[in-house]
Amino acid sequence: MSSTWQEEVAAETRAGGRISDRFIVDKVRNAVLTQRLPPGTRLPEVALGDIFGVSRSVVRKALTRLAADHVVTQHPNQVARVRAPSIEETRETFGARRLVEGEVVALLAGRLADTQLDAIDTLVEYEAEAHARGDEPARIEHSLAIHHLLADQSPNRVLGAMLTDLILRTSIVIALYKRAGLSSCYLAEDHPALLVHLGRGEGEAARRCIHDHLLALENLLDLSARETRIDLMEILGQKEVS
Repeated sequence: MSSTWQEEVAAETRAGGRISDRFIVDKVRNAVLTQRLPPGTRLPEVALGDIFGVSRSVVRKALTRLAADHVVTQHPNQVARVRAPSIEETRETFGARRLVEGEVVALLAGRLADTQLDAIDTLVEYEAEAHARGDEPARIEHSLAIHHLLADQSPNRVLGAMLTDLILRTSIVIALYKRAGLSSCYLAEDHPALLVHLGRGEGEAARRCIHDHLLALENLLDLSARETRIDLMEILGQKEVS
């Protein structure tokens, strides 16, 4: 069962004596990934400090980490905002991920141990189960875990590090710009098909599978501008989506 924000704050305080910047980073990132904080949302230091009961210095550290993770944008003497990537940046990000992840899976095909293939298979099953019960946050978590596992196992460590960064950047874009009324970006056949190609050592087929998967996700996005009024206390102070 999900706990309330107040319970999480109390638990965090008991554990470490204060709310950490890491806690704030996780809360804001989760709110973005679950589409409760849309592109362009203002994140004033004072408001966040009041919400989490911390000093502005802690909030600044959290915002700096969020900016490094491409979740928010920061400019001198301006209020931080949830990122609002342009259409051009979004296309370029997806294009870069197709190239990098395509190469990673091509290199991994036929090289993964049975235990690693089993781990991917388990995550594929968890993703399908989460989708079946309508648990979109859990489905996203399992989907991301599949791609992070591939990045972690990349034979080329530079490509693996690049892929880790691109996974986060594209997941933020998907959360920000998923078409209204679309309950899920679940593509049921893609991950099982990729697993088959990896197990059989079919590198080029794995590359094509990832390419088509990411292109399909990109085509589900709505990059038009949106006007939304946001109450940060209501969003960040509510129960987590479960």
